[in-house]
Amino acid sequence: MDYITTIGLEIHCELKTATKIFCSCPNVFGGEPNTHCCPICSGFPGVLPVLNKKAVEYTVRAGLALGCKINEYSKWDRKNYFYPDLPKAWQTSQYDLPLCGAGRVDYRLNGETRSVRINRIHLEEDAGKLVHEGGVTKVDYNRCGVPLMEIVTEPDLHSAEEVVAFLEELKSRLKYTGVSDVKMQEGSLRCDVNLSVAPEGRLGTRTETKNLNSFRAVARSVEFEAARQKKILSGGGKVVQETRRWDDGAGEGYSMRSKENAHDYRYFPEPDLMPVIMTAADVERIRADVPMLKNERVAKYTGQYGLPEYDAGILTSDREIADLFDGAVELGAAPKKASNYIMSEVLRKGKTEGSEDVTVGISSRQLYEILSLVDNGTVSLAATREVLENIWLSDKSPAAAVEELGLKQNNDSGAIEAVLKEIIAANPKVVADYKAGNAKVTAFFVGQVMKATKGKANPKIINELLPKLIGD
Repeated sequence: MDYITTIGLEIHCELKTATKIFCSCPNVFGGEPNTHCCPICSGFPGVLPVLNKKAVEYTVRAGLALGCKINEYSKWDRKNYFYPDLPKAWQTSQYDLPLCGAGRVDYRLNGETRSVRINRIHLEEDAGKLVHEGGVTKVDYNRCGVPLMEIVTEPDLHSAEEVVAFLEELKSRLKYTGVSDVKMQEGSLRCDVNLSVAPEGRLGTRTETKNLNSFRAVARSVEFEAARQKKILSGGGKVVQETRRWDDGAGEGYSMRSKENAHDYRYFPEPDLMPVIMTAADVERIRADVPMLKNERVAKYTGQYGLPEYDAGILTSDREIADLFDGAVELGAAPKKASNYIMSEVLRKGKTEGSEDVTVGISSRQLYEILSLVDNGTVSLAATREVLENIWLSDKSPAAAVEELGLKQNNDSGAIEAVLKEIIAANPKVVADYKAGNAKVTAFFVGQVMKATKGKANPKIINELLPKLIGD
């Protein structure tokens, strides 16, 4: 029998506000355990929450970027459950009236556009973190009260490949809006996968795999769980509705607890917080802060700047890279030269193996100055790699780095000609190949001159002198 896998996602995204959602504690990653806490986020009796307005605005901004309807009226609810990382024994969340309603996200896979419907986006407070060490479990409440946006999709996905492609698009949009750093390794973007397997035209019993924090873990978990359920059904068994965990090291999932339904949480309206009222003017003010997203920038780069789609796709894969490119072009850099340098040098330096994020260690101004130094012959393109290393994550001028490192290019035609003549005289066989029409040996002469001048000779001058000195 043929089985169809059906997948819906619940994506949890921590917002990068300065403070937590209901108190003034700093919203920062890390720190000594239980040092970013106060009586409010630690759940002391008798304390009262105060809503962080910026968290609401960030959620609306994200909703607009995901094509959602913004609800004029939303309210807060208590989601009741007992767990060590939840000191109040309830989570302040939104149940039946969330901030954002239905939306849709288009994404690209294998050259075609596909869509995932967004069911809702609601705002809530994050829970703490359990730390399991040496057979002992400790609780760190630093994360309690961090503003957490939950994005719930419809069950529109059917494979690990589709899930990852959609999540990449979603992550891109969230980062472009500036509402979150979406660093999965730090837990600011996490994913729960609801998955069921059944014959075509039906929905099976779903399981939920919690807190997946990398695209790799999501893909492997989906493939494992789909195969597990198919094996159960093929053997005549029944899939149990449950909450599961994924062990990425072992490459397998395991049961954690039976899956709860909404009524198990005993939702009821939060008595300590007023409803949120969003006027049309409020929504339009926030909409004005939504920047140009990836798909819009791709259209601009290929249309206005004439870049290949491949270049545009790489440049827009991360907002910081796109902003770097835009800034350099606005200062006067040639779009194709800026694109080539970013793809070959900046991404080489800024991409860490095993990470889904990229570090941008130079400003648009510094990139523009590097390209200008190459254009005016001050430094060779090859030498700028050393310049980039020197100025990375600093405000140092590329020109100052060139002087400091002694990388200034030699544009003295006479001096370069003298070196080239010696190399020509020492390599008669290569000269004969050149005269026979083998243009590839040009690279040999350029390389030898660069070696003799410690990389400082201007390659353009070498290429101009070579045919004159060798002749036809």
